[in-house]
Amino acid sequence: MPFICLLQANKYHSLPCRHIVSLAKIKTMYWQKRTPDERMARIQQALTENVNFSTDASLGYPASRLDSRVFYEEAPFLRDAPVLQTYVANPNHIGCHTMGTSEKAFGGTQALEREVLDIVGVDIFKAIPDSLDGYISPGGTEANIQALWMYRNYFMHEHHALPHQIAIMASEDTHYSIAKGANLLQLEWICTPVERDHRTLIPEQIAQLIADAMQRGIKYLIVVGNMGTTMFGSVDDVAVYTSLLDHYKMHYKMHIDGAYGGFVHPFSQADHSLTFLNPAISSVTIDAHKMLQAPYGTGIFLCRKNLIHHVMTQEAAYVEGMDVTLCGSRSGANAVAVWMILATYGPHGWYEKISILQMRTQFLCRELALVGVRFFRNPSMNIVTIDASFISTELAEKYTLVPQTHTPDNRWYKIVVMDHVEIEHLHTFIQDLKAALYAEKGLSAAIYSST
Repeated sequence: MPFICLLQANKYHSLPCRHIVSLAKIKTMYWQKRTPDERMARIQQALTENVNFSTDASLGYPASRLDSRVFYEEAPFLRDAPVLQTYVANPNHIGCHTMGTSEKAFGGTQALEREVLDIVGVDIFKAIPDSLDGYISPGGTEANIQALWMYRNYFMHEHHALPHQIAIMASEDTHYSIAKGANLLQLEWICTPVERDHRTLIPEQIAQLIADAMQRGIKYLIVVGNMGTTMFGSVDDVAVYTSLLDHYKMHYKMHIDGAYGGFVHPFSQADHSLTFLNPAISSVTIDAHKMLQAPYGTGIFLCRKNLIHHVMTQEAAYVEGMDVTLCGSRSGANAVAVWMILATYGPHGWYEKISILQMRTQFLCRELALVGVRFFRNPSMNIVTIDASFISTELAEKYTLVPQTHTPDNRWYKIVVMDHVEIEHLHTFIQDLKAALYAEKGLSAAIYSST
């Protein structure tokens, strides 16, 4: 049955059909569902291709398996837990394994990392095979800073730009990692405003900001587009940026921050421009520790070929292939965990999971609308942000709603419909919200119970 019918069959679904991805369009080169035995065999094969610190005479590495006094590697349950086996084996994925050479001691699990990058880069973000570099990072914050660092050096190396001629352009809803990166790299952040109710970019104001930047001597821009902002789940129309930048003949490189939305938006939006099919986009960040439910500290950074060498650390000469990452050493077990999740679901299983979360989100939005509560939701995302004037402090604390700011002038609270958030939880929240709103209006319990 087409995927679209799964959603249409639900009475709470109200998205136009054109927004929904059809199962017939799910065509993958690398991503496939694997049985438990296949997953176990593949990971164990990878571990046998790595150095074994328990049996091999490996004298030169400042590393070993996890301390056997604390992490008992002969524990019976490990035989049926390949990801935990990998944690105990403790592979170090220092460097980047999509270019040049890498530390041969961990070649087996490095191959699994490359498989993950192929799935995400080619099957999800539509890149041509072998056209990307990247790595599993310790999170989206580093991956975003990696992009800023790479593009700053690109402009300096390729265009002989001076630091004061380079700036970052990103919206006010952008993740704080961009502000952190601007601070670390000593680059100006040109903050573009968004429309309050719809969280969309405002072309006229961006045009003025570009013109003002040029007047100040800014010649090169690192543009960050959002695929699911942290607070609102809003998705930027990057054509607003590109059309204006092309008009002003500004040199720019564009990075997409899909740390939250990267495993949601492409599966619920049939046609979108935030992929490597868009020639304006040169890199993407995706977090696996959000929607994919991988262990925390698992981000993904992908960029087009012939860019990442601009952050090559030549001084890391003892590392085979040297290093182009911000973090240096990183756990190979995180890459194996992501591979395990993707291989467990397969592409169709993941589409099904996202469709269920979408239906739950639609249910929440319908109930909020019936009560007259003001909220924002991007149609492709599972984040619902509610006007704070409708939410009491007690209600926010009971349901651990996240505020836009932890100050008295907070204007929004958000609900994220994750895997553990079921209809029952949302129904209970709506009932408590109704009770609070009716109590404010002085309505009796009898009137409330009859609504």
